[in-house]
Amino acid sequence: MLSIEYVYWLIAAFLLYTAWRNLLERQFSRAAFWLLLGLLFAGGDGVLAQLQAGRAWPAQVAGCMVIALALLAPRLRRRTHAETAQSAVRLASAIRLGHRLFIPALLIPLVTLLVALFGSHLSIGGMALFAKPQMALTGLALACVVALFAAARVAQAPLYRGLGEGRRLLDAIGWAALLPLLLAALGEVFTQSGVGAAIAALASAALPEGNAFMCLLVFALGMVMFTVIMGNAFAAFPVMMAGIGLPLLVQRYGAHPAVLGSMGMLCGYCGTLLTPMAADFNLVPAALLELRSPYGVIRAQAWSAAAIFIITFIAMWLLAFH
Repeated sequence: MLSIEYVYWLIAAFLLYTAWRNLLERQFSRAAFWLLLGLLFAGGDGVLAQLQAGRAWPAQVAGCMVIALALLAPRLRRRTHAETAQSAVRLASAIRLGHRLFIPALLIPLVTLLVALFGSHLSIGGMALFAKPQMALTGLALACVVALFAAARVAQAPLYRGLGEGRRLLDAIGWAALLPLLLAALGEVFTQSGVGAAIAALASAALPEGNAFMCLLVFALGMVMFTVIMGNAFAAFPVMMAGIGLPLLVQRYGAHPAVLGSMGMLCGYCGTLLTPMAADFNLVPAALLELRSPYGVIRAQAWSAAAIFIITFIAMWLLAFH
């Protein structure tokens, strides 16, 4: 049965391979960083099982490793590796392959969707092929492996070259590759620590009674600000909905919850365009394109974010209360 544990081990194997390659090149800080991260992934659900069994040491060890990662991160300067082929050769190869280059990329969402829809019905010898919990994530990992083999087939290149290119991209991204993981944890911390309740109390005390417009404006700006802080509108949404959206706008002023939720998320996405915390959208492309400034993508998006926010807020004000 394929479960999320195997996905952790697969990621760990790739990270350990990256650490080994950096060690061979005497890039000791990078090697240590990817080695520690690989060991954390290798623990997988095993660490969680240890915690549930009441054994505290795995959490302490993992905590020390996370602190070590934070200390090593500033030593990871942007690094680019030489391309495996000259630009003229790569251009000629791209022209020769044509639209077949899109096959591996399109296989990732296709295989993931098929596993999510039909994975629960697949079995071998009466045993389910995919574990039901987190089936979509398991399907995504399987899709990436399928895409790797497909890319090697399409490009007529050895399989190990794909691993080398993946390692090159990971070194180019550096510590920013961890931001999605850290931001997901931050969102959970905010939710569990009662930030939404604190915002509700503060908003009720500060906002004038009966002013739905000001309440809606604070909600929209709060979605932008919390998204800028946490880098993800999905992490900001439960905080702002629990603090202002449900208790004030929906229950007190009668706002339509569907309109409020959908357009509130769009306001949050405006914050995504403005923050380096959304590394996969803003920092990673700058690193891969080797822009002079790591914030070049954010600067290019700033005016678009402002225009989208203004239009979205006006539409939300006109539609949410009617």
